[in-house]
Amino acid sequence: MASQRDKAVRFRELHVPGSPLVLANVWDVAGARVVAATGAPAVATTSAGVAWALGAPDGDRLDRADALALIRRVARALDVPVTVDVEGGFGATPGEVAHTVEAVIEAGAVGINIEDGDRHPADFAERLAAARHAADRAAVPLYINARTDVYFKGIGEPEGRLDETLARAARYLEAGASGIFVPFATTPDDVASLTRGIAAPVNVLAAAGAPSVAELAALGVARVSLGSNIAAAVYALVRRAAEELATTGTYASLAETIPYQELNRLLTDTAQPR
Repeated sequence: MASQRDKAVRFRELHVPGSPLVLANVWDVAGARVVAATGAPAVATTSAGVAWALGAPDGDRLDRADALALIRRVARALDVPVTVDVEGGFGATPGEVAHTVEAVIEAGAVGINIEDGDRHPADFAERLAAARHAADRAAVPLYINARTDVYFKGIGEPEGRLDETLARAARYLEAGASGIFVPFATTPDDVASLTRGIAAPVNVLAAAGAPSVAELAALGVARVSLGSNIAAAVYALVRRAAEELATTGTYASLAETIPYQELNRLLTDTAQPR
């Protein structure tokens, strides 16, 4: 089994502009094992999916201890690199973000997503610097995927969002980020401008209607992730099945499942402490 440091190095190497790492984000051990069984070279969590499954809304509302317990279970259930979404860092100060990073590394993960959200870029850069120093102290080359929410939150006028994103990306890379994640920037022109203007791997969020992986690769993208979209689709299935059961008393929504025996086999060695 590869060491954590080896996994971290391998995970960084998977970010290749034009040949992107694709990540089907999960929120529990079963999902992680299902994704890994497809041959995925790495597994990522979704902060929204994790929060929802643990009974909290997304957006810095989940208790850090609950998140870390889930991260530990997922990372220790897999042999491939695991990267985890820590929202804004699960802490009010840069020092608390550093504690989160130390705990994430101790849990076995080799990458994090961390978002600026509504924070001032200078404040977020301090959080990134604290995260990088914590990883350096642990001697693990943690991949820090810095998410900027300029497009997601509609910050500023539309015509200025590209320049604002590029300015934030440069600041975040200087502070210690490894790559830049720009959710909701999916038009070919914007994506091409981002990959040309950011001196690091660029991650985009994909969903139904977004350009294909091949199209994003041609634009220079280095990472494509599905974020909370799989979790949202699963909960949509839960609702469809429940409504069908309540209204027609039928079960057509459940026509396609992973067989019980197959899921059990995927999880046979996760019940014991690792």
